[in-house]
Amino acid sequence: MHFVIMGCGRVGASLARALERRGHDVAVVDQDEASFSRLGPTFEGRTVTGIGFDRDTLLEAGVEQAYAFAAVSSGDNSNILAARVARETFGVEHVVARIYDPGRAEIYQRLGIPTVATVKWTSDQMLRRLLPQGHLPELTDPSGKIVVAEVAVDPAWIGHRLTSLETATGTRVAFYTRLGEGALPTPETILQEGDLVHLAINRDEIADVERILDSAPVPHE
Repeated sequence: MHFVIMGCGRVGASLARALERRGHDVAVVDQDEASFSRLGPTFEGRTVTGIGFDRDTLLEAGVEQAYAFAAVSSGDNSNILAARVARETFGVEHVVARIYDPGRAEIYQRLGIPTVATVKWTSDQMLRRLLPQGHLPELTDPSGKIVVAEVAVDPAWIGHRLTSLETATGTRVAFYTRLGEGALPTPETILQEGDLVHLAINRDEIADVERILDSAPVPHE
C-alpha cells in the first residue's frame, strides 16, 4: 500500500522506515530537504520537498493513491490543515495528525480527525506508572464518556472467572495481560495471580468500579 507522511523529523523518519520494512510504498514530505537525511541510505521511498498541505506537493507525493496519510511535522496548525486536506480534498480514508496541544487534540478528535497528542501521551504513561491505585484511562472514545482502564483487583478474585468481574461491576473486560502478553477473554477465562485486567468503563463510574474490585467478591459471586 502507499503511505504519505508529512514531516521528516524523528517520528516521521522512524514511521517511514517502519512502513517500508513492512513492504509498503512510502512518500515523505518536508519543507527542509536536509531533513531527509534522517531516513538513512537504505530508504527507497519517495521524498518531496514542499509544504505538506499544498495541493501540488501532495499530488507529487501520490496522495491520490494513498491508503493513509500521517501529519507529524512540528507544527500543530500545519498538521491539522494537512490532515484535513488529505481527507476532505483527496478522500484519503485513513488520516492521523500529531498535535502537541492536548486540548486542541481533543477538539479535533471530536471533529473526526484522529489525533495523537504527544505531550499528553507521555504524561499519561508516566502517571499510569506513578499513581498508586490508578488509573489513568489507556483509551478514551471521542466523546470522553467511555474509557478503557487498567484496574487493580483484590487477590481474593483470583480463581474467579473474568465474567464475574463484569457482573459485579457492570463493565466489560476489554482484554487482560498475562506474563506480559495481552489476550482477549473467553467466558471461561479464570483470573490468575499476576494478571492485569483492562476494563471498558463509563468514565463517571471508575471510582465505583475500583472500590468494588478493591474488595473481596461477595459470596454469590
